[in-house]
Amino acid sequence: MLHIHKVSEMTGVTVRTLRHYDQIGLLQSTSKTEGGHRLYSKGDLKKLQQIQFMKKIGFRLNEIKNMLNSSDWDWSDGLRNQLSYIKQEQENLNKMESALRELIHGMAIEDENNEIAIQKVMQLANNNKELQQKYRKSLFKERELKLWEKVPNMTSDNADSLEWIALIGQLKRFVHTDPSSPKVQNIIRRMEEKRLEAFDGEKEFIDKLWEMRMSETESEKLGLYPIDQDVLQFMNSAYEIFITKKAEAHSE
Repeated sequence: MLHIHKVSEMTGVTVRTLRHYDQIGLLQSTSKTEGGHRLYSKGDLKKLQQIQFMKKIGFRLNEIKNMLNSSDWDWSDGLRNQLSYIKQEQENLNKMESALRELIHGMAIEDENNEIAIQKVMQLANNNKELQQKYRKSLFKERELKLWEKVPNMTSDNADSLEWIALIGQLKRFVHTDPSSPKVQNIIRRMEEKRLEAFDGEKEFIDKLWEMRMSETESEKLGLYPIDQDVLQFMNSAYEIFITKKAEAHSE
């Protein structure tokens, strides 16, 4: 027989937890010392291992109690139901993760303006994702739809999306300055480099995407993060200056 403190030391389960298991009838000690301390047998330890395993795969204590103490428990049905529950919880967690990423990235674009970022992310969350997918498919060819995988995504943590988000956030800080200034043009130059890295030779797709992006209504239908119109207009003006200077440099 093992003293409760020894069981705690061997298994990592706290004494308080073991006492709780005893009180709710989940794992009652086989006997007690003269001083009233709980003593556990090898069979108790085996049952404790089962309890810890069942907890690890998501079962609640009352469910584990029924599973271990009931002779007519349907294990196959119970495990299938648990798997279904876990998959649903996983889906919910994935949705929460996406919303958190959108909010974090939205704050980066909005220069830490929490209220505006939350408002825009809420707007995105309220949109019908299925309708957005259908609308996207109605506008873009099958080959072009594959290119959407390279479009910066507010829910992604890949390096390309993160850099695009940072660049837009930087550009927004200069929106009331001269679009031809060196700082602005450096941001546009990097944006152009990234565009060529991902979409070189896909002018038709990029032109169509930019046309949709410049429209608040179309951007919302496509599920794009709502970038302020003044920022988009500023970006467009700065890009035109960049292209003009690039063409002039090549002609010299």
